[in-house]
Parts: sequence; structure tokens; C-alpha cells
Amino acid sequence: MAFEGLSDKLGRVFKKLKSHGKLTESDVKEAMREVRMALLEADVSYKVVKDFVAKVSERAVGNEVLTSLTPGQQVIKIVNEELCALMGSDHARINFPSKPPCVIMMCGLQGSGKTTHAAKLAKLLKKEGHYPLLVACDIYRPAAINQLQVVGERAGVKVFEMGQISPMIIAKEAMKYGKDHGNDVIIIDTAGRLHIDEALMDELKELKKLTNPNEIMLVVDAMTGQDAVNVAKAFDDALGIDSVLMSKLDSDTRGGAALSVLAVTGKPIKYVGMGEKLDEFEQFHPERMASRILGMGDVLTLIEKAESTVDIKDAERLAKRMEQNQFDMNDLLEQLQQIKKMGSIQSILGMLPGVGGKLKDVDVDERQFTRIEALITSMTPAERRKPSIINPSRKRRIAAGSGNKVEDVNRLLKQFEQMQKMMKQMGGAAKGKNGKMSRRTMKKLAGMKLDDLQNMQGGGNMNIPGLPPGIFPK
Repeated sequence: MAFEGLSDKLGRVFKKLKSHGKLTESDVKEAMREVRMALLEADVSYKVVKDFVAKVSERAVGNEVLTSLTPGQQVIKIVNEELCALMGSDHARINFPSKPPCVIMMCGLQGSGKTTHAAKLAKLLKKEGHYPLLVACDIYRPAAINQLQVVGERAGVKVFEMGQISPMIIAKEAMKYGKDHGNDVIIIDTAGRLHIDEALMDELKELKKLTNPNEIMLVVDAMTGQDAVNVAKAFDDALGIDSVLMSKLDSDTRGGAALSVLAVTGKPIKYVGMGEKLDEFEQFHPERMASRILGMGDVLTLIEKAESTVDIKDAERLAKRMEQNQFDMNDLLEQLQQIKKMGSIQSILGMLPGVGGKLKDVDVDERQFTRIEALITSMTPAERRKPSIINPSRKRRIAAGSGNKVEDVNRLLKQFEQMQKMMKQMGGAAKGKNGKMSRRTMKKLAGMKLDDLQNMQGGGNMNIPGLPPGIFPK
């Protein structure tokens, strides 16, 4: 995940600061020197780092901070606020016109993920209630039109194409088609190049003049580091972009480009690609990204992911079954399928406060989902409802039917039994006299760490309730 290296280094700096009862000006200067090195190593622009450290230092050495009862926490608060300001204080949105359609022109270099992310954006906008149209204006790259058709179909969005004719004719006809068919958003996938050249810019300028886009969105690859910022500046100087979409932010890139784009170009990042799947795409929230960098997690984004994938009625029904100790294998299978829709386990757990850093070197075995699904679907309806009836001969049949071993069946049953015990404790002992969860229990659950969950599972492999057993190796 991007920013892991930066997050680890900043975490060590702040840990050292918090260990001091009182801070001196020299303590702050030493900490800022380490912050400066961490940002430079994360490939943040030198000028951006210089200005950032100067602002933080000026605020951190003030009398209000140094004489505070928690000076270390105050410095972290200042760093968090300045990180938010660096990436944009507010969440920037698309410039939707009062009268549709809204024309979005996607541009960028080849390999940045422009075509795929055009479909990701279309799918997100469709989910928000819009009726988007994808337009194939990349006539040069082999199979570019076919690629847009494939990802457009997966996104459930219509793709307008006319083959390899002039992009101007395609764009002009697409605008007519969109208006005639009620498309309130028209997303134009333009041609990219291996590098910025005059021919590319001239074509984009013509398309801009012809379509008069409400939003020119540049797709940049986060893995290219400072080159991404240089590309953004070159496109802005030549074309006048409105925003940036940063792809591959789920990679092990150092993430410096995301911290430099706004400061260097003045253009905000509006969306980020967080994986290969069409759903692994998010609106960019500076304050949430700052929280992730500082190891505070991103619970709001996690909640939004859950809300977009989990049906509220299903969740209420499941909660009631858990409360009444009726949770069975069918419910577990349903839970696993819901979790899969939310994205990778690594990305989900990385949004939990204090968890992301612990998972840096942990190899998450996502294939466990498939194994568990195979095991459960190999059971009879009666076995799913009442796993306690599964005897040795049934175990051998389930193992053979799912392509697993009897040991895998035993492991699943043991994990399921532990989950049931935990849910029974949470559903019964956790409640107060009025039937609601007691404050004591809420406090205990709120302060629970990954280590606590592991201890509750009896040690061994790190297992978390609701996730497949053995998903984390020893």
C-alpha cells in the first residue's frame, strides 16, 4: 500500500516525541529534521517538503504547544492539519453544470490506466444516480476500443465507438448521441502517448475546443513518483486541466506524488484507483488520506464501503440471528461474500486505526475465501444449519467434494465454533439491563487491538471473527 514507508517513519518520529513529558525547541527541530528526511525519501517534491516543514515548525515551537500537557499529541495534530492543507483542505468534486450533459475529458500518458479508470469513474457515477456514456476516442493504441468495450460492459455502461476514424468525428457524434439518449455524463477516453509530444497536445486541444468539457481529468500513475507531478504540470501548462485522478495508489509506491500534485500544479486530486477491480476506486478525501499516512486508519471510507455493499435489511437480519445464537454456515458464507465485495482484506484492515502498520509484512492469503466457500457449498443444507452433525464420514465427503483435506474441514468447524462462542458472549454478556450494550463492554470493544483479537482466538494463526480461518499465516 502507498505511504507505508512514510507512515512507518513518521510513526517512529511521533513515538519518540510522545515519550517526552515536555518538549523543547531542540526536540521539535530534531523531529522536523526526521520528518523532512521521511518526506524526501517518499519522493515528495523538495520545495513542497521545505515549505511543509517550515509551516509545521513555526506552529510547533509556539508557547501553546511546548507548554501543553500533551505536546507530542499537539505536534501530531499540527502535522495532520498541514498534511490535509497540502493535499487540499476540502474534498474536491466534479464540476457538474446546471444543464446536462457534463462532459469529462480523460487524458494522460499510455500505461497510466486511463481507459480502465474511465470505466471505474463511469461505474461510480452510475451508482450515484447518473446515466454516463463512455466514448472511445483512442484510435491509435491497438485494442484500445475493445478494452473500453470490455470494461464498459463490466461496469454496466454504454460505450460509443465508430472504429478507427477521426477522434473529432467520433466526439461530435457522441455528443449528439448522448443528448438524444439522455446521458447526463459523457466521458471521453482520449489517446495517450509514451511521452508528451506536440501531436498529442494538438489533438487534445482540438477535442477540448470541439466538446467544451466541464472537466479535464488527468490520469497519472502514482508509481512514477515525481514524474507524475512533472506530467501533471506539463499537461496543465498545455491544456489547462481541472483535476487529477491518481491510479495505482494501492501499489508499494512511496506516494510522494499524491502529496506534491496540488502544491505544484494547483489542481486537486479528485479520485484515486486502489486496485485492479472496477470497485476499487474512491473519491479522494485529503483528511482521510492524512489519517492513513499517520496510522490513524480511515474508518469513514470503510463505513462507506460497507454501506455500498451490505444490504441494511440483510445486516439487521444477521444481527438478530447472532443475538439469538442462530448464526450458521449459511450466514458465514453470506458474510464472506459481502466482505469480498468490499475489496481485498489487506485494504480493508489497512483502514482500521493502528492495524495497517502491523500488516506490512503479513502475507494475506485471499485464496482462503475460495477454499471456505468450496467447503461450505459442499455441505448439505442440514449440515450448514447444524454443523454439529458433521461426523467423520461427512467430513471425508465434504473434503473430497471441495477439493480440500479433512484437516481443512476440522479447522473450519473449530473456527466456526469459536465464532459462535464469541457472538454468544457479545450478544448476551455484552448487554446491560435495558437490553443495550453496556458502557463497559463498548469501552472494551472500542479499545480492542489486533493482538487482543488474536488472544481471544487462543493464539496460533492470527484469525479475526468473520474472516476465514488461516487467512493470516503464523
